[in-house]
Amino acid sequence: MDARALGLARLFDSVREGVYIGTLAANGSVTLAANPHLKEIFGYAPDAADAVVQPFDAARFVDAHARQAFIERLGRDGGVKDHLLRVRRIDGPPIWIEVSAHASVASPQAAQLPGPPSGPSMLFVEALIRDVSERKKADDQHRDGRYQMLQAEKMAALGQTISGVAHELNNPLATILSWAERLAERNVDEKTKHGLEVILGESERAARIVRNLLTFARKRQTTRAMVDLNQVVRETLALRAYEQKVSNIHVVEALDAGVPEVFVDGHQIKQVLLNLLINAEQACLGANARGSITVRTSLDREHGSAILEVSDDGPGIPAERLSKVFDPFFTTKEVGQGTGLGLTVAYAIVQEHGGRIWVESGGSGQRGGAPEHRSTKGEGATFFIELPVSGQHLNAPAPRAPQQPISLDAFKGLRVLVVEDEPALAVAVAEALVDAGFAVDRAGDGEEGLTRLTEQRYDLIVCDLKMPRIDGMQFYRAMAAATPALARRVIFVTGDVAGTDAERFLDETGCRWLSKPFRLGDLLRAARDTLS
Repeated sequence: MDARALGLARLFDSVREGVYIGTLAANGSVTLAANPHLKEIFGYAPDAADAVVQPFDAARFVDAHARQAFIERLGRDGGVKDHLLRVRRIDGPPIWIEVSAHASVASPQAAQLPGPPSGPSMLFVEALIRDVSERKKADDQHRDGRYQMLQAEKMAALGQTISGVAHELNNPLATILSWAERLAERNVDEKTKHGLEVILGESERAARIVRNLLTFARKRQTTRAMVDLNQVVRETLALRAYEQKVSNIHVVEALDAGVPEVFVDGHQIKQVLLNLLINAEQACLGANARGSITVRTSLDREHGSAILEVSDDGPGIPAERLSKVFDPFFTTKEVGQGTGLGLTVAYAIVQEHGGRIWVESGGSGQRGGAPEHRSTKGEGATFFIELPVSGQHLNAPAPRAPQQPISLDAFKGLRVLVVEDEPALAVAVAEALVDAGFAVDRAGDGEEGLTRLTEQRYDLIVCDLKMPRIDGMQFYRAMAAATPALARRVIFVTGDVAGTDAERFLDETGCRWLSKPFRLGDLLRAARDTLS
C-alpha cells in the first residue's frame, strides 16, 4: 500500500464522523465500507464486519415513508446535505442522524442486492453521517419553550378580555338566579314552579359555561388531591358509554396498573378527557360514521410523569392546522357545532397543573406546539397529556362536615350593609337578608358605603369587589382603618377574582367571599359563619 492509500485508510478509520459507502435501493442496501465511528453511532462492535453495518436498511428507519422519500431525493437530486433522519440503533432507542451524501446510478458490479435486476433505482452512495440527537433535543426544547411563551402571551391577552366579559355576564346571572330562587320559595302552581326550576337550572348551566371560560382566562382555585388517573379514565368513559355504543364507536382501554396517583383536580382532568373523547368521537363519525378510540395511560419514569393518550382512527388533522388546535375560538366544525374553546380550556387546565398537552396526527405532531413530521395524514390523531407525579402522598382532605340548617332567629336585630352597584341584584340580596331577619341598608358603590358607615353601626357588610368610583378593595381599606372591629365581618361577592390582585387581596384580609352567581342559601351560611 502506497503512502497516499495508507493515509486515506488512516483518515477513514480515525475521522469522527460516520463514513458509509454502499448501494441503496427500494428493496434493500449493501454496505461496501463503514468506518469505526459509523459502527459506534449504530451500536455495532468496533470489529464488526463492514457488510453487517446497514444504516439505510429498512429495519433501521422509524418511518418507512422517510426512507422512501430519502431514496427518491437521492435519485432526483444526486445527493443531499444535512438531511435529517430518525433511525434505530441495534441496541437502544431511536436516534436522529444528519446525512450529507452523493449518489449516482450504481454499476452492475456494485449492485449486489438479491431479487430482480436493480434498474435505474439502484444507487451508489457515499455518505457522511453524524449523530445529532442531543442537538435535535435541544432544538425541540427551545422550540417548545418559544411556542409555550407565545401561547401564554395569547392566553394572557385573551384572559383580560374574558375576565371583563365574565364579570358582565355574572352580574345579570346572579340577579336571575337570586330572583328565581326567591320566587321558587313561594307557594305557586305546579306550572310556575316547573318554570322557575328551569330558570334556576339554566342559570346555573350558564354560570358553569362562564366558569369554563375563566378556567383558561385566569388561574382559578382548584381542589386537588392524590387521584387514581386510571379511575378518572374509567369514570369519564362511563359518561360516554351509551353515546359511544349507539354511535358504533369502539373504545379500547389500555390502562397501565403501574401508574401512580397524581396530585390533580380530578374534576378538571375529567373535563379535559371528556372534551378529548367527544372530539375523537366526532372525528370518527364525520369520516366513517363509526370508529375506534384508544385511551391509554403509562408512566414515564425518566421524566417522573404520568401520560394519558386519546387516539382515534378518524381523518387526522392537516399539518397546516396543527399549530392552531389549542388557539381560542379555532374550530374545524361547522358553524353552531363548536365554540373553539374546548381544547383551549384543556390546554389551560393541563398547564395550570404543571403538565403539558400536545397532539400528533398522521404526518406531523404538535408537542407543546412544535411541529414534528412523522408520516402521512389521514391516520387519525392522538392527544397526549403529561402530568407530573408527586413523590409524596399528601394527606387526603378532611371530609366536609354536613351543612347545618340555618336558624333565622340568629339574625334578628342585626344590621347589614349591602354595597352593590347592580340595582336588581342588590334588591334581591337585600330582600333575602330581610326575610332572614336582618335590618338592611344599601349603598350603590364604595363611596356611598363609606358615607353610610358614618351614619349607622353595622354588624355585617356584604360588598361587591368591582364598582365605579371607589371599589371594594378601596372601601375595605378605608373601612378597616376607621372601624377595625368590623374588618373581619365582611363578605365579598365578585364575578371573578382568580389570578388577579383581588385574589391576593382576599387572601390578605381573610374575609369570606362568594363567586357570582351564588345561591342565597350560600350567602346566609356565609353570614352565619362570619358572625359566629
